[in-house]
Amino acid sequence: MAKAKTVSKADLVDKVAEDTGMRKKDVKTIVDTMIDQVSQHLNNGDKVQLTGFGTFEVRERRARTGVKPGTTERIEIPASKYPAFKPGKALKEKIEAHS
Repeated sequence: MAKAKTVSKADLVDKVAEDTGMRKKDVKTIVDTMIDQVSQHLNNGDKVQLTGFGTFEVRERRARTGVKPGTTERIEIPASKYPAFKPGKALKEKIEAHS
């Protein structure tokens, strides 16, 4: 299997502008606004569900004991929150169809 290409935000903006005929500047504003809105909702503890694509949410890791890399020293790792994405059924099906 060939190595996957990394697609940047600029690549997405270019492609959406090309496919829709919109100006890149306008598409970039929309993409930036969507990212800001998703981030704000996650920061407020909300889930963001994009039907046909997936759900963004904040998950919590509990505190745990770990080992400091390169040593045997035990360290306490504090609890933390992190953003997570769960793909929707339609996205999973699109990926499987292209496998």
